[in-house]
Amino acid sequence: MNQPKIVLDSNVIISALLWSGLPHQILQLAENHNILIFSSMEILDEVFKVLKRPKLQKRINELHTSPDELIESLLGVVEIVHSRNKLYVIINDPDDNKIIECAVASEADHIITGDPHLLKLKRYGNIVIVNPRKYLF
Repeated sequence: MNQPKIVLDSNVIISALLWSGLPHQILQLAENHNILIFSSMEILDEVFKVLKRPKLQKRINELHTSPDELIESLLGVVEIVHSRNKLYVIINDPDDNKIIECAVASEADHIITGDPHLLKLKRYGNIVIVNPRKYLF
């Protein structure tokens, strides 16, 4: 059976790396080879920039790690794809389009996000868009 193909939004990736909730459980599914997580350099660049923000420094220090180490560990779990086509689906927050572009390029089954602009779509083509809870339960 083929493994489900997933694209995680930046907010889900950051939660998965820094806390032990539902996003982390999704990351563990990939670590255990139950799902495939795809990402793009644009998504990873955004994650890295957010991880460097001062407000997350305390949590990163508590975990005895660094933004560089977190990205490196993520690269061991995700597969990088390169989007060929620019999409203009989310007008109110054009940055969100990189998530859809990645999902299309990887032929993903799901986008997992907490972003209201993406969640409002519910799907894009054959790609189902849900929050972490809905994906896991």
